[in-house]
Amino acid sequence: RVDVKMDAPHLPEQSAEKRVRIIGSELVENYTVYVIEVNVGYHSWTVKHRYSDFHDLHEKLTVEKKIDKHLLPPKKIIGKNSKSLVEKRQKELEVYLQTLLSRFPASTPKVLSNFLLFHFYEINGIAAALAEELFNKGEQWLAAGEVFLLRPLQLYAVTQQLKLAKPTCANGDATADLGHILDFTCRLKYLKIPGMKAAVGTSNIEEQSLPFDLSIFKSLLQIEISDCDAGQIEGLPSLKPTLATLSIHLSASSMKEILVPEASEFAQWEPEGVDTDCPVTAIIPRWKMLTTLDMSRNFIRCIDDSVKLIPEVEFLDLSYNELSLVENLQHLYNLVHLDLSFNKLTVLEGVHTKLGNIKTLNLSGNQLETLSGLCKLYSLVNLDLSSNRLAQLDEIKHISTLPCLEKLSLADNPMCIIPDYRTKVLAQFCDRASEVCLNGTTTTEKELDTVEVLKAIQKAKEAKDRMANHEKKVSDVPGQAAGRPQSSSSSLVAPPSSSSPSLSRCTRSSQGNHVCIALLGRGGEPKWRIKSEVCYFKQWKPWTASLSNLFLPPFLLSYTTTNQEFTNQLSVQISLSNKKESTPKLCKTLSLEETDQGSPQSGDGYFEMTLDDTNEIMGCSSSSTIKEKITDDVKKESAIGNVKLVVWSLCISVGEGLSQRPSCLVANDCSLVVFHTRSEEPVSNLEELTEALEIELVVPYTNVETFQFDIPEVCVSLKVKSNNKRWFFFSDAQSLKEMHSCIVPHVNQTNEQVSNSPNTQLFIQQFLNSWDFEESEGSVKSGHLIHFLNLDSSTSDTNVADNPQFPKNSLPSDVLSQISLFESDQDQTSNPMILFLTSRHLCILKVDFVALASRDPSEASMMRSCSKVTRIPLSFTLLDPKQGCSCRAVSNSRLFYDENVLELMVGHECLTVVFALPQDKFMFLREFTQLRSNLREIKTIALQRTKKGHLKVHSCPASATPTERIPTTILTVDILHCFFFNSIPQEVPRPHLTLSLLYPAKSLIQQLMEDNQCPSHLSLSSSLLLISSLKGDQLVHFFHNNIAEMENEELKHILWTSVLFYRSPDVEMTACVLLSTKAIYFILDDKASSLTNQSNFLISFCFTFKLKDLQSVNVGLFDQYFRVMGPSADHIISCLTRDSYGTHRFLQQLMMVLSLLEKVPSPEPSELDFYSQFGKKSTGKMVNYELVHSSKVKFIYPSEEEIGDLTFIVAERKTPQVPSHSFNIILYVLVFQVHIVPGQTTQNQTVLQPKTLILTSTGVFLLDEDHISYPLPEFAKEPPQRDKYRLTDARRIRDLDRVLMGYQTYPQALTLVFDDVPRPDLLCHLTMDHFADGDGKGDRTQMFGGAEGEVQWCIFVPGADSRERLISLLARQWETLCSRELPVELTG
Repeated sequence: RVDVKMDAPHLPEQSAEKRVRIIGSELVENYTVYVIEVNVGYHSWTVKHRYSDFHDLHEKLTVEKKIDKHLLPPKKIIGKNSKSLVEKRQKELEVYLQTLLSRFPASTPKVLSNFLLFHFYEINGIAAALAEELFNKGEQWLAAGEVFLLRPLQLYAVTQQLKLAKPTCANGDATADLGHILDFTCRLKYLKIPGMKAAVGTSNIEEQSLPFDLSIFKSLLQIEISDCDAGQIEGLPSLKPTLATLSIHLSASSMKEILVPEASEFAQWEPEGVDTDCPVTAIIPRWKMLTTLDMSRNFIRCIDDSVKLIPEVEFLDLSYNELSLVENLQHLYNLVHLDLSFNKLTVLEGVHTKLGNIKTLNLSGNQLETLSGLCKLYSLVNLDLSSNRLAQLDEIKHISTLPCLEKLSLADNPMCIIPDYRTKVLAQFCDRASEVCLNGTTTTEKELDTVEVLKAIQKAKEAKDRMANHEKKVSDVPGQAAGRPQSSSSSLVAPPSSSSPSLSRCTRSSQGNHVCIALLGRGGEPKWRIKSEVCYFKQWKPWTASLSNLFLPPFLLSYTTTNQEFTNQLSVQISLSNKKESTPKLCKTLSLEETDQGSPQSGDGYFEMTLDDTNEIMGCSSSSTIKEKITDDVKKESAIGNVKLVVWSLCISVGEGLSQRPSCLVANDCSLVVFHTRSEEPVSNLEELTEALEIELVVPYTNVETFQFDIPEVCVSLKVKSNNKRWFFFSDAQSLKEMHSCIVPHVNQTNEQVSNSPNTQLFIQQFLNSWDFEESEGSVKSGHLIHFLNLDSSTSDTNVADNPQFPKNSLPSDVLSQISLFESDQDQTSNPMILFLTSRHLCILKVDFVALASRDPSEASMMRSCSKVTRIPLSFTLLDPKQGCSCRAVSNSRLFYDENVLELMVGHECLTVVFALPQDKFMFLREFTQLRSNLREIKTIALQRTKKGHLKVHSCPASATPTERIPTTILTVDILHCFFFNSIPQEVPRPHLTLSLLYPAKSLIQQLMEDNQCPSHLSLSSSLLLISSLKGDQLVHFFHNNIAEMENEELKHILWTSVLFYRSPDVEMTACVLLSTKAIYFILDDKASSLTNQSNFLISFCFTFKLKDLQSVNVGLFDQYFRVMGPSADHIISCLTRDSYGTHRFLQQLMMVLSLLEKVPSPEPSELDFYSQFGKKSTGKMVNYELVHSSKVKFIYPSEEEIGDLTFIVAERKTPQVPSHSFNIILYVLVFQVHIVPGQTTQNQTVLQPKTLILTSTGVFLLDEDHISYPLPEFAKEPPQRDKYRLTDARRIRDLDRVLMGYQTYPQALTLVFDDVPRPDLLCHLTMDHFADGDGKGDRTQMFGGAEGEVQWCIFVPGADSRERLISLLARQWETLCSRELPVELTG
């Protein structure tokens, strides 16, 4: 056998000589197999056949080609496997085959071709076999749209065939005509060409080196090529007009070989459309349609300038190559997904200049040690850094400020061995920690809590460092060193530098927030200064000082039982107090002001907390100095009262009056101690805190009368023997339980009043009637201590009352008036209250602590008699849309407002709530958002409007925070616009949004604008009118800020229609139906919202139908309506579109969204290629008029039985002379019958009454139809009270006199004028109403201007297509019956 390399010049095999010889034989079982070697040109292969195969071939050739019967050696029965016979037969069979080939030199017969495997290895046979296959199945494959597989050998054969000067059907077989291949390739859209490195089968053919031409493909959209030499691929540029996806694997050593194959011929080339002064030898067209390029698993060493030709590429995969540098990608300005995994990248510098719009970046499997080059990829959403060399947690700070980053992978990096590295990584994302998914795992609540603790500790450290820096700076300023008072408006200046000029850090003055930059000379004097205001908020320090007792400062929580130095100081103070006094001491109540939180110093950065440096973090940097102040005697006594537990709380004490302040509750071995601070100034370290703490109460456990939970998981009360004073402590549930468990064992067990906390659910239930507490409200969230602010109070600070950031509370109404929030209008704050959340209500518990303190703690109904619970439905409670400017002012009051204050809307009323404990606001928002999104009932939404009724946007100065995803835009007041994200408080848990959702495609926005066209016959309230006026991006922003409840939810379709709810089948209302990728939202018409002119908001109602609850969709006759059904009666809604096109469009979009829900594609490249998944989508199947979608949702279409029922109702009114077949239904359409309101003829006011119109070949019928009750739901226990169809009127077509069209009475209505003839056959069953003078004769004068003896139907058909179809069908039937054209008159 000759082994020929295929890179030799390829000669056309048609002219090559075909040679055959038998090179040997093999004994297989009891028969002999002959090994045949076939040579055609440079190609050779082997074939094995036994003698019986030769015999079968000979018989077929004898019949088909009249071959001599004696040409084949005869059979032998005896000794057929003997060596001599085999050798002799081998020579005879070789001669036989050579004779056959010489007999048919031009065209080998098909049977001989198959015998010698020409259809596998020889170009004529390969092409003929492929043509026959495509002749039989080509159309079927094209219709299915599946990926077609062609091997390089097949393409080589077709290419060589086209070079030969011969007919396309040389062998006379029409099925093997080459034209079938060319016709198929011209229409093929999806192609895969898998080569191989080894020889093909038993031949010497190496596919990798075979040249083939792709120019025969004219419609390719996607192509994948693997294991082919790029130099052998011809005709790739011919695919540029259509190709959208190009995948090349194991075939190229450079990108230029694929994208610019012409570069091998032209040294100097430029893309078309580029102006250049350099001499060029060629202008190369761009790949204008190419959006996806996958060149993974190749041998590419650099990203060359050939990328200039692919400007439209959005997805680029260069993984598993040999890249060491990222370059030239700045030409791909549409690139959003980039995969550079498993290359040789060691450093990334300035990649933001090349990847400006990137969303997904995969850098796994490289050799990266630093992330400094990624710090400005502001559009990045998904980042994979796994399997690199990242060892330092400090590297995360480079990507922690990326505002859109949602998914981050750091697996298999050296930093992963650091203990608790997940929480330390998440902590660097600050407020966005909950939004980041690390290593494919969503951040847990426990991790978020740990992150919050780390942030609080970090703030404490920053406060200490800031205080130290402040003192240092003050001491270095010459004017202040001399005792001169500092001006409140002067800027703080950095200490002088002896080496080179420097810029001072940004500091804050006491009158506002400024950016102060001072350039210092060598002498320390400023050369120049710049001040620029960045926010207009004023500091309301007097106001916050007066309210400092309302909340527990968060920095105090960092001093806990685990801080040994802090507990030692507490033990010392307790011991000193015991030496001075032996009785409990009641100290004066002092307020504690929240520490001033400023911006962190740039030098602090991120820190790692370990057990060794905990004391330093907490501020205990001078522990040795403090210890020197303690005498040896005091140390010995402090060991006696060892501190066991420390709990910071907000304490309400009731004695002669009621007071409230932050307190520290300490339990040691023998007593319970209550501390409070005696300084209003914030503390920055442990020494200052120790000096500020003052003991209010020290009570031995034997003197404790009761220590019990009055409010489960929220409040414990303390009562001391022989003392009328009562203490109530509020803290987090875990701390209170630990303190309760620590103290109760030491209390005298004879006190039966000391009890464990009851269940929160039972506690709330005791305030409600049995019928008020539903099973669905079984899960009650733990309570939060709150106060209500009265911003209308004359005693409140003017800076607060006048500031537009704090809304005014209007007079309480309805439910709010029952709460009695404020004792008088002059009160600035309400008494403390407790807020609970159930699955359906917001419960406000108002406790009279003075009355509670006077009651016996052992009394069973003590709490119930001194408290009152008011329930507010969650569905009518909103977060105030106008609260929370995104601007982060750093004043005390602003920080207090952001961390403690929340504004709620109950109806049109605003409640300003102050949360007393740190993190309570965050926990409440999280629980509130989750519970409200889970409501399966109609909920309120608020739309803000200006004085002229337009939707309003809040614009305010905004700092560049990482969480801002859309820049603030200043818009004209009277132009409709929606809420941007900077008008939403950053603490509010918003639905998770990717960048692609915030900036949708232009085609989608255009489609939404076209869908947002409300039909003229629908009446709109003010809120729906605003929605119908939204244009472009406003629609998307409105949806995400006011409607969307779930993560990664995209608006897909808008439908304006009338709806019916199963609970209220008689009420048809207008609705704007928003279809998203997760739910269907019904925004309902609310006329009452138009009456509330005093509010800045329009309150509308929204019902959320989650797609996961969707079970079936009933499609009405002629697509005039549809009904969606879920698990309960609340989830049955009919949409009366009265337009077949609108119904079809909505159902089409719904099916598409359900398909996405079945398997949501990842934005990252999938391990499986496109072709392995293409064509395997299950679109559902139709069984008994039910289309079962792949998402298990049933789409139920009208059955023959339903159409038969309707036909029967119509047919039973027929006359005996009319045959029954003439009552086949021609048209079914939902219409409105127009009625004139009596007494309003001058203004022609009309009322639209819904009807169903049926057109048959002989009559027209009007019916009342129940669109919501049928088909009966599975849970229905009895049939509905109304029949599905009720016939109200019927007329014969032959009695139609004329049709009036125009704008009289009602725009675009049709008036059918009938001759009033006796119609006993068409009337309903006669009753006494038939003889009445009332409404029974109303049909004769349904339209003004009707002549005597005429009956007029004024019909309005909403759908334009349905209206035209009704007119044409009616005219056709009338012409058939009356043999003349139907008279049609136009009215004014």
